[in-house]
Parts: sequence; C-alpha cells; structure tokens
Amino acid sequence: MRNRRAAGWILVSLGVAVLVSALGWGVWAWKASLLPDTYDVMDYGTHEFGGGSVPQQASAGGHHVLASGGISVTDLRAPSGRPDRSFRLVAQEAEVRLPSGRTVEALTFGGSVPGTELRVEQGELVQVTLENRDIQPGVTIHWHGVDVPNAEDGVAGVTQDAVPPGRSHVYRFRANQVGSFWYHSHESSSMQVRRGLFGALVIEERSGSPTDERLRLDLTVVAHQFDGLETLNGHDGIRRREVQPGTAVRLRLVNTDNAQKRFVLSGTPFRVVAIDGTDLNEPGLLRRTALQLAAGGRYDVSFTMPALPVSLHADGAPATLALSPDGRGLATTVETETVFDPAAYGEPAATPFDGSSAFAREFTLEIGRKPGFLDGRPGMQWTINGGIYPDVPVFMVERGDLVKLTISNDTSTVHPMHLHGHHALVLSRDGYPIRGSAWWTDTLDIEPGSRYEVAFRADNPGLWMEHCHNLNHAADGLTMHVAYVGVTTPFRAGGDAHNHPE
Repeated sequence: MRNRRAAGWILVSLGVAVLVSALGWGVWAWKASLLPDTYDVMDYGTHEFGGGSVPQQASAGGHHVLASGGISVTDLRAPSGRPDRSFRLVAQEAEVRLPSGRTVEALTFGGSVPGTELRVEQGELVQVTLENRDIQPGVTIHWHGVDVPNAEDGVAGVTQDAVPPGRSHVYRFRANQVGSFWYHSHESSSMQVRRGLFGALVIEERSGSPTDERLRLDLTVVAHQFDGLETLNGHDGIRRREVQPGTAVRLRLVNTDNAQKRFVLSGTPFRVVAIDGTDLNEPGLLRRTALQLAAGGRYDVSFTMPALPVSLHADGAPATLALSPDGRGLATTVETETVFDPAAYGEPAATPFDGSSAFAREFTLEIGRKPGFLDGRPGMQWTINGGIYPDVPVFMVERGDLVKLTISNDTSTVHPMHLHGHHALVLSRDGYPIRGSAWWTDTLDIEPGSRYEVAFRADNPGLWMEHCHNLNHAADGLTMHVAYVGVTTPFRAGGDAHNHPE
C-alpha cells in the first residue's frame, strides 16, 4: 500500500511538473511572439543568402546587413524633372450607391469605387499626389505590378509613413512597362482594399500614328466584392455597351479581391494576350474556357466583336458587362469545358534566362500552418519555412543577381504570392517545365500541394515585400521581405508609428 501511494505521488508530481513546464513554455511562447509598439521590419527573422556571397558585415544572427556605401530606401527615388502626366487622388470616406440601389459605406479615391482610372503612355514620367481627407490612421498608394523605385512603392512602415488625415504625399515613377496594373492602399490593406481603396492603372504603348478609335475598344474591368456582392467597375447589375461589329476589343480583367475569381466570356472565341502586364507569345484561340484569376492578378483578353452580343461575368454573379451592336443585347452564358492554364498556352520564345541558367542565389519558400502565437494571439498560424511571423526568412540579394525561388504550399488553401518591385519568370510547376509562352508574373497562385520554381533578375534595389495577396492571410502573418544588401529604412511599423502595412 505504501509503495502504491509513493508511486501515485510520483505520478502526480510528474504530471504537475509537465503541466508547469507546459504552462511555462506557453507563457514564454506568448511573450516571445509580442511585437513592440514600434519596430523595424528588418530587425526580425533570419537573413538568408541563398548560397550566394555573404558580406563580411554579416554575423550569425545579425541584422541590417550593411555594405560600404549603404543606402536608405528614401534615396531610391524616381528621376526629377517636370512630369509628363500629373494626377491627384483624394482618399475619403463616402457612401457609394450601386446601380441596384444598395449603398456601401466605402473608403474611396475621389468618392467612387473603383478610383479614377489612370492611363499613361510608356516612357512618361508620372506624378500622383495623394491627399488624405479623413481616413484614419492613414493611407498610402502601392502600384501593384509596376516595378517602381523602392521609395515610391507605398508600403507603410517600410518605404514611407502612412499619410494621415489632412496631409499629402507625392509619388513619381517612370512608366517603363506596358500593360494592365492597379493601385491600392498598403496601410491596413486587408481592411482598406476590401472597403474600396483601389483603382486601375494602364500603361499603353506609345503610338507613333493615330488609330481609328471607332474600331477599337480598350476597357478595364475591375472586379470587387462588397460584403459578398459582386461588382464589375462598381456596377452590380448588367452594364450594356454598344460596340460596332468588327471592332478590336481588349478587356483588361483585374481581380481586387482576396480569393481566386472565375470569369466567363460568352458569345465569342477569344485570346488571352497578356498576364500581369506582360504580353504572351502567339496566344491561341480559346472557346468555352473559364479564366481563373489570382487575387491581385490581371488577364488581358482580346477578340473581334461579332454581329451578336458578347457578355462577361464573374463567378456566376449578376454583375455583367454586355456588349452588342445595338447596345441592348445579352449573350447566353456558355457552359465552360475547361479552365485556362498559362503553363501550356501560347508558343515558347527566347527569354533572358531559363531553368538551365546559372543562378547566383537559390531560395526556398515553404508555406505551412501550425499552432502558435501571432503577436500574442493563439491559434493555427500561417508559417514560412516553419516560422511564424516575424520569425520568417529575409531573402538577401545583391544588384545583378539572378535569383531562383522555389515556392511550395503545404496547406489546404490557395495562396496568391505577390513580389513587389519585380516580375518573375515561371520556370516549372510540380516539377514540369512550362511548355507554352514565357509566363511572367507578379502575383502567382500557389495551389494546395503544389510547387513552383520562378526566377527573377535583382535589378531594382530596395526592401521589397513578398506576401500572400489574400490580404487577410498577409495580415495574419503570411508576409516576408526580399532585401538588397546595403539598403536600410528609416521607417517603422507598429501601432505607435501608425504604420500597418497589412
């Protein structure tokens, strides 16, 4: 009996010890996860060099890897001089009335959603003045897909301070690319974009001769949900437009939501001519094909207007763009037979590098999920390479590096990964090389269980976000940075700094 009691006390003691240890670990893990009220985003995580050269200044566990002649993000600006195009965008709260009669308490650029469409020509020096009328705690503008100088990237707490109510900020960049892009706030972006702080940006090829605008229609279609209500260019019903048969039509599809969006084009065969602002080589004719567009992504489609109506809608919602010769028709929705696959579309063409190139640095980005704490909040957290934010990698590169990045997704959710400041060439998917046209992207859907290899040239110095463009996921920690050696930031994130990039 005495031995049993002794054994029982030993078991109880062991149980208490285990419980105390577990509680102690939990308190430690909770405390370790807390972010300070103000912090430098480069003070956290692990600097990885991808097998490339490591500066002498780098020490084990060290941060702010500096090189001689280190530079601040504030010095990485657009050229001075008189702008070719100037715009003014006023961020303000507004009640937006949709065509159905429903009203939305929105955050807007200029009182409307989407904000003013900005159209410029390649090579122009663009200047945009952002004024914040009344949005707390502040706003910024990020030029999604445009490889602007780092100081113009519009990320609160990394490349600038958020613009508070009553203040303004000027952005400048040279429009070197051609294609379909968009802009949105990158301060509290998971909330501000959802509520309407976005608009379209189109950079057109400079035309040497006038064209007959009567036989050309170039239309941006911005899709967005307000509390589950689908809209196209701010319309939640059928928007009709008269289009003459024989007109060359280009529709620039933009997905501003957090999830994939499926578009269906009925009434005509069509081609996908560009992805994320980059033209495809010899795109083939498509019929009965759905277009599944990543959150934040863009597809450009083209067709010649037939004598019968053509309609575009998203996700089977009532919001529809209807084109017809008399302005009154509506095409019958086709039953799609397949989903567009960029990996096997178009014809191969020469690229500046490919999967057989010699890479200066190679990184791995593994998306996962595990229990833990995010800034003191318990739950199942997103992870990057096993770490919960801010314990995530920082990929360190140097100017001129050819960089290969392998991204895998070990979760049950698709993650549209967006790299700021660069376009990446997709090399392979699940071990199979891309077979069609060169596929350049800035926002790539990483499906559950999939693995992609992409590559980019490090030719735009700065501190650049790499994050999931399901902005709710980014706000929950699915974010990290690609940083150039020697670049630092004077800006701070956190509540006391009033900078919340996600």
